[in-house]
Amino acid sequence: MRHSSIVLRGALACLLGTFSLAHAQTTNTDAVVDPTAARQQAREIAQGDPARWYREDATRQAQLRTLHKEIGAALQEAKNACKKVPATERNACLQEARATYQRDMAQAKTQVDGLAQTTP
Repeated sequence: MRHSSIVLRGALACLLGTFSLAHAQTTNTDAVVDPTAARQQAREIAQGDPARWYREDATRQAQLRTLHKEIGAALQEAKNACKKVPATERNACLQEARATYQRDMAQAKTQVDGLAQTTP
């Protein structure tokens, strides 16, 4: 009896693990990325990491430019996420996204300067 209980538990654990893995694969998507951008990302990933990912921004201006691009991308992702909320909440969501964007852009220079001070 004890042997069959252990086998049954093992079988259930395997089944649960398989179900969890299948569920993770179907839900592990970035729902806020535009489908066109997602296809482009998939093509780029298939080609491997670009060399530019491993080069540091040498100047303050380059660091600021990169940070501005990241803040802009975050705004776009937030806007895409806002499209998925109920219509009654959409305006508030978009206002919050714009406020976050403006706050981040206002703090960008300070953030870049702070990084320069902490980097040896």
